[in-house]
Amino acid sequence: MKPKPALDIDFVRAQFPPLKDGWVFLENAGGSYVPKPVIDRTVEYMTDSQVQPNWEFDSSVRATDRIKRGLQAMADFINAEVNEIFLGPSTTMNVFMMAQALAPSFKPGDEIIVTEQDHEANVGAWRRLEALGLVIKEWPVDRQTGALVPDGLSKLLSDRTRLVAMTHCSNVCSIVHDLPSIVKQIHAAGALAFIDGTAYAPHFPIDVKALDVDFYVFSLYKVCGPHQSVLYGKRALLEKAAAQNHFFIGDESITYKFLPGGPNHEHAAGTVGTADYFDALYRAHFKQPENAFHTRVARVYEVIGAHEAALAARVEDYLRSKQNVRILGRVPTRDGRLAPVIGFWIPGRSSTEIAAKLHRHKIAIGNGDFWARRCITALGLKPEDGVVRVGIAHYNSAEDIDRLIKGLDEALA
Repeated sequence: MKPKPALDIDFVRAQFPPLKDGWVFLENAGGSYVPKPVIDRTVEYMTDSQVQPNWEFDSSVRATDRIKRGLQAMADFINAEVNEIFLGPSTTMNVFMMAQALAPSFKPGDEIIVTEQDHEANVGAWRRLEALGLVIKEWPVDRQTGALVPDGLSKLLSDRTRLVAMTHCSNVCSIVHDLPSIVKQIHAAGALAFIDGTAYAPHFPIDVKALDVDFYVFSLYKVCGPHQSVLYGKRALLEKAAAQNHFFIGDESITYKFLPGGPNHEHAAGTVGTADYFDALYRAHFKQPENAFHTRVARVYEVIGAHEAALAARVEDYLRSKQNVRILGRVPTRDGRLAPVIGFWIPGRSSTEIAAKLHRHKIAIGNGDFWARRCITALGLKPEDGVVRVGIAHYNSAEDIDRLIKGLDEALA
């Protein structure tokens, strides 16, 4: 078996204009920089075809084609069909729209399970359905680690369970869940699996068919793309769900039926640049051509994953060498993988103060609850101060980690 090529970090960093500003950017878990191909595709749309699509004059034809190419690229990215996805403004909005769209199919007394670990995007929208008489159950986290209680789901599932909403990977605990086995458990109970992959997508390839999820959503702006979100659903479920757009938008129009007013055109077109970038990474690292874009993406993620894991290991080893530092999560499930996202805090110290000291060293980093407020609160932390989060992206370098550790030496002293 041939060894994986090492990530060409110089090639990668040359694609991202903001990396020239002298800062070390480690708030990537909140949103990544975009490479030049995304900027170029967005500018191309706005300078050459900033008109309403779906007309027959030339600029509208170009606009329509560019939007369709963006949709197709994202479908291929996750191994879906183009009529099984739509692009919306954010994961929070996409989940909210889908919760409203599914609500008519539920009855009072039906049960929905959410987790205490998730980003609020995949919690709040479902909890709102309590007003319709649905019963919301919560899969709790361990009060020491933030990991989901292992047998928590089996205790909550019942013959009234209609949907389980959970994260593929925690945005603060970095834990990747053993989704294939969990989805089988959910389906065995006769329920739907609604998965938020926002913290997973920047680091690992997604195959919605292999996972057999009913719904999958993630934020593209955390995967080097424009500020929008991709939502996948099995075609039959999307057709059955209630439309959220104008009354004359048909059930077969998945691109529009869940988006009041429709998608953001320039961002949809800009999404083609994300595909351009992954293809550029593939060409820079592999000589053997691959016909399928999804296959190329998967191979690129192998290289990305190895690079990110090495950087994260250095940060984690450093933090664990400090007796007073507490690390959130980092407890592998049977899946075995961890995202390169490390949340930590020091009892009795302000996370805000630590982050501010790092800022003085031109290290861009954040602290707080990162909208996983229920998880942070369950650990006994104050959400407004929360934890410091190191969010590594593949364009971070070994030198970035050197600067982070040097900054931490002062900030943690």
